[in-house]
Amino acid sequence: MTPAWEAAGWERLAPRVGRRRLPRWDCTAGLVVGDDAALMIEAGSSLAEGAALRTQARQILGGGRRVTHLALTHPHFDHVLGAAAFAGVEVYGAVGIETVFTKGREELREDAVRHGLDADAAAEAADLLVHPHHLVCGEWTLDLGGLQVLLANIGPGHSGHDLAVLVPGTDGAPEIVFCGDLVEESGEPQAGPDAVPKRWPAALDRLLDLGGEDALYVPGHGATVNAAFVRAQRATLAARFGVS
Repeated sequence: MTPAWEAAGWERLAPRVGRRRLPRWDCTAGLVVGDDAALMIEAGSSLAEGAALRTQARQILGGGRRVTHLALTHPHFDHVLGAAAFAGVEVYGAVGIETVFTKGREELREDAVRHGLDADAAAEAADLLVHPHHLVCGEWTLDLGGLQVLLANIGPGHSGHDLAVLVPGTDGAPEIVFCGDLVEESGEPQAGPDAVPKRWPAALDRLLDLGGEDALYVPGHGATVNAAFVRAQRATLAARFGVS
């Protein structure tokens, strides 16, 4: 049976892949459905948002199935503070993200409040923040049953710990790359205090190598884009930061 993507408020990108642009900060969450397991990409900005994502995924999956894996593309509040809503799920992140979660928990909370998240909601999510169980150094293949997904540590760039997710093309669909905030479409790429500007263009080179010319690229914020858009953003960032 075709997953009920639209009924759950999701955009279907391929037979096994969908995404949802979350309100307020326009952060994109993704869902990849295998025969035996399901991967959520990003956890949302709060426990309430994470719980909503998990409920929507159950609706899409049907038959009592649930999310079994969670990938966090980088350690910013709008992508990670909902992680505790995914209790019992295997969590993945780039090597080094665990240090941010341990030593930078208060900074995550403060950043969320500064951007408008309710102070109590931010404090609760930060207190319960789930650390990744699996840290990706190079590449990690997840077998979801009938579908193998590649997690690739291709940063630093937008943050010190950027993870991309490659879903191979199936049933005539193109390969799909979830880029995190290495790529943004609905606004200019944001370089916060943890960005590594001089290495960001090289990270986009690795992203393009990962997906190839015909892939569909899913930014952390905004509409899906193609390889030409990623190359153009790479050129803009290289000029902005004075690197080749």
